[in-house]
Amino acid sequence: MHLVFTVMNDIITTMFNKKFMEELFKPQELYSKKALRTLYDRLAHASIMRLNQASMDKLYDLMTMAFKYQVLLCPRPKDILLVTFNHLDAIKDFIRDSPGILNQVDETFRQLIEVYGSLSAGEFQLIRQTLLLFFQDMHIRVSIFLKDKVQNSNGRFVLPISGPVPWGTEVPGLIRMYNRNGDEVKRTEFTTDGNYITPQREGSFDLYGDRVLKLGTNMYSVSRQVETHMSGSSKNLASHAKENVAPNPLAKEELNFLARLLGGLDIKKPGGSETGFRLNLFTTDEEEEQAALTRPEELSYKVVNIEATQDPGLRAELARIAGELEVAEPSPASSGKGEDLLALMDGL
Repeated sequence: MHLVFTVMNDIITTMFNKKFMEELFKPQELYSKKALRTLYDRLAHASIMRLNQASMDKLYDLMTMAFKYQVLLCPRPKDILLVTFNHLDAIKDFIRDSPGILNQVDETFRQLIEVYGSLSAGEFQLIRQTLLLFFQDMHIRVSIFLKDKVQNSNGRFVLPISGPVPWGTEVPGLIRMYNRNGDEVKRTEFTTDGNYITPQREGSFDLYGDRVLKLGTNMYSVSRQVETHMSGSSKNLASHAKENVAPNPLAKEELNFLARLLGGLDIKKPGGSETGFRLNLFTTDEEEEQAALTRPEELSYKVVNIEATQDPGLRAELARIAGELEVAEPSPASSGKGEDLLALMDGL
């Protein structure tokens, strides 16, 4: 149990590093899938825990499909924020006995409220659409979703036609007709196939409170094995999926800056009084090895090629920006922790 506590503390401390959070909150384009996967790998290995390629792929597949499910089923766009708050509430529960780390998470909470709390419904809808575009070609089957019948055998999610309607809306079944003056002149009722109900209250958007919405909370009501499988349609899509080959001129500098933010942190290495351990998300090592061999190459995110622009003026501007964002280099004792992010990508 102490080992699990240490691993969770290390990962959460790395994830909510102040400078790293400041960089993530800056207005910017959505990261590419390969950049996101690389950051995910770096964060997952921010402790003494180690996963090989196949288990890392499986963990990443589970994370991405779970998040896609949560975004897809949000009753209204603004509820994406409640999902995020559910995530942070769960994280705070892991570290409730570590006040220093808890303060880091609470600060992120306050930033989310400040930046996103006042956005309009249209702005939240744009965020939701952007996230779903990112995940639209990912149809990886997850056993927990298949067992709960919220995902079909082809990896696509099932949208419910019953349950609470979005907060601020009415249960379907009534048509109102108005005249040119805006006065209601007629009502017509119709039957629906779904069993809709009106929510009793809106979820809390405060630092502490009842979120009401359950999306983003623990998916596991009982202990069960989680499996991810590539469906036939997913393999076909993956074989044709190509990343945009026209790189963003700022991409290399942005990614390397994130590498410095993450690389300068205290990444735990096996040794001393702590014993490192390897996490295998498969039943046996042989099953893990077989999964690594059968996974489509396009989904392994092993290499990313990014070329920075050769324009002298833009390079000077990038250098100026990098100078403003410079962070302290890791101490000699942390040698090997500040790898260049592009080199890290090549090593995946």
